[in-house]
Amino acid sequence: MIKQFFQRPVVNFIARTLFYFIVILTLVYLYSYSGVGGGKFIYNEF
Repeated sequence: MIKQFFQRPVVNFIARTLFYFIVILTLVYLYSYSGVGGGKFIYNEF
């Protein structure tokens, strides 16, 4: 029953879109949390 529900094209598209959106939000959150942009630029000290 659930398998038939997810085989519908509209439901499949919405489920994949939500999944990829959550993955992208997670990656952006982890990138901002790691403080990559917080460091000094190496050429500013020369």
